[in-house]
Amino acid sequence: MDAFPISFFGEPEPGSTRPFSAATRAGGLIFVSGHSAPHDPERGVHRGETPADEVRNALAKVSAILDEAGSSLDRVVQMTMLITDPADYAACNAEYVRHFPGGLPARHTARFGVPTQARVAFSCIALAGHAAGNPQP
Repeated sequence: MDAFPISFFGEPEPGSTRPFSAATRAGGLIFVSGHSAPHDPERGVHRGETPADEVRNALAKVSAILDEAGSSLDRVVQMTMLITDPADYAACNAEYVRHFPGGLPARHTARFGVPTQARVAFSCIALAGHAAGNPQP
């Protein structure tokens, strides 16, 4: 039996153009792949009108993935923020800090240019489990 099993969350469908899982849990950590705000105009889902909207919606997506994997935003120890336009940096930061009232995780910010219209995306590493006082799902 493996002392440190690996669990995958949100695995892609066979033949998917996105060949990665939404998150992986291993060794007491959750590794979340890069995610932007959900966008599916046919279903009425839009990323948001402003960079702040996109940050809020992208972090909600990351939060849901962390919850499914058995963690939460308050357990994030390292975050990567990917932005397409450096002019959005201040607006993204202003919204970002609101999601970490207990303390800001270490963070790396980089420009990205994947085939999407998203202005911002996030990936992170979090501790598995929930903080004291937060019930496990």
